[in-house]
Amino acid sequence: MPLPSPIMTAAQSFFRHTSLPRLSVLSGKVSYMLRSRRPGRTRADRPDLDALSRRIILPSMPITDEEMARAEFQDRGLKLARQELWDQLAEAIHDADAARTATPGGESAALLLSFGARSDVVAMAEDALFEGTAPPSAGIDAFEAILTDAPDDYARAMIVAATHIDIGWAWRHAPDSPLTETPGARAAQFKAHFDRAADLLTRFSGLAENAPSLAATECALLAAQTCTDRNVADDFEDLIDLDPTSPRHMRALGQTLLPNRLGDYKRLELEARRTASRTGDVWGAGAYAWVYLDALALDAGALDLLDTDFFADGLRDILARCPDQHTANLLAAFCAVSMRPQDDTPHATAAIRASVQENLRWILSDHLHELHPLIWTQALHNPGQPSRLPSRRALISEGRQTALRAIASIFADDISDGSSIAFSPAGMYHLPSI
Repeated sequence: MPLPSPIMTAAQSFFRHTSLPRLSVLSGKVSYMLRSRRPGRTRADRPDLDALSRRIILPSMPITDEEMARAEFQDRGLKLARQELWDQLAEAIHDADAARTATPGGESAALLLSFGARSDVVAMAEDALFEGTAPPSAGIDAFEAILTDAPDDYARAMIVAATHIDIGWAWRHAPDSPLTETPGARAAQFKAHFDRAADLLTRFSGLAENAPSLAATECALLAAQTCTDRNVADDFEDLIDLDPTSPRHMRALGQTLLPNRLGDYKRLELEARRTASRTGDVWGAGAYAWVYLDALALDAGALDLLDTDFFADGLRDILARCPDQHTANLLAAFCAVSMRPQDDTPHATAAIRASVQENLRWILSDHLHELHPLIWTQALHNPGQPSRLPSRRALISEGRQTALRAIASIFADDISDGSSIAFSPAGMYHLPSI
C-alpha cells in the first residue's frame, strides 16, 4: 500500500513555498570516471558523512509526480464514496481496469480509487482500535448495503471486501488494550473479516472479469491462509499475466512466498525465475528483481539463493524501461538502505549483500538526478509495508539526510579533497574544489 498522499491544496502550497537547490552551470563539463575506494579503512579514519553530504549537489523534490498522481486517484475515490456516487465510482474502476491505468510509478489506478473510497471507514476502525475501543459497525454496515443495488458489480464487491481486509489487518496490528488482550481476540477478528471478504468475492473472478484490481484483492485474501494444498503462486500468476506492466503485483508475490508467510526460499527463487521468463517481453530480466525486491528487504535469508548477476541484470532492465526518477530513487534506496551491511550477518550472506549494494554506484552515476526523500524514508523504516509514520516534514528531512549520507559514503574518496559531486539529467559530474 502506498504512503499517505498529500491533499492537493497542501501540495500546491508546498511548491509555492519550497525552493529547490539549483545545479551550478559549469563550462567544459566532462564525464566523471569513478575511482575505487581505498581498501582497509579503519574506524578511526572513516569519513565524516554529514560533512561530505553537504558537497552532494542533488535537487530534492518534497512532492513528486508519483505522489500527485496517487493523490488524484485516491481523492477521487474518497469524494465519490462520500457523495455516495457508487455508479460513477464503479464505472471509474471498470474503466481503469480495462485501460490498465496506472501512476507514473506503476501503481494501479483502480486499486487507488478503491483505497480512497474505503479510507474513511478504515480510518475510523483504526482510530477506534488505537484508542482501545471496538470499531463502530455503522461504516462497514453502510458499505455492505451498497451491494444490494448492484449484486453483480465486481467493483462494489471489491471495495467492501478490501475494507474488511483492511479492518482485519487493523485488528491484527492493534496496540495492546483490554479489548485486544482477550485471548484470541485479534486472531478471531482477523479471521472473521477475511472470511467475510472471501464470501463477498466468491461469485467473482479477476481472470473472468479481466480485472487486475479484483485479482489483486483475491491475492490479498491469501494472507489469512496458514496452509494450502495448492501452489499460492497460481493466483499471482493469473494476476501478473493480467497486468504484467505493474511491478506492485510481482513485489507482493515475493513477500507472500517468504517462509513466514506461505512459501520458502526455494519457491521464491523458482517463482522469480518463472515470472521473469513469462514477462521477458515486458521487463527483460526485470521481473526477477521485482519479485525479490521486498522479499530481500524484509528477510535477509532470501539472499542465500539469490543470483546476484541475474538480479543486477534485472535492475538494469527495469531502469532501461522505466528511466523515471521514482524508479531510480526506489532502486537506489533499496541498494543503499535495505542492503546496507549488518553487523550480525554471516560472512557468506554479507558478501551477497555487498554484491547487491554495489549496484548503487551505477544507479547513482547513470540514472539518479533528482532526490525523492519519502522513498528513502520508507526504505529506512518499513520497506514494502504500510506503516504509521511521523509528520511529512520530518519524513522529508530524514529521507534527504539518509540519501545524502548514503551517496557520500559511496563517493567519500572522490570528494575528500574538497570537491563536490553534482547530479543532473545529463549525468553525474565531478566538480573540482575552487
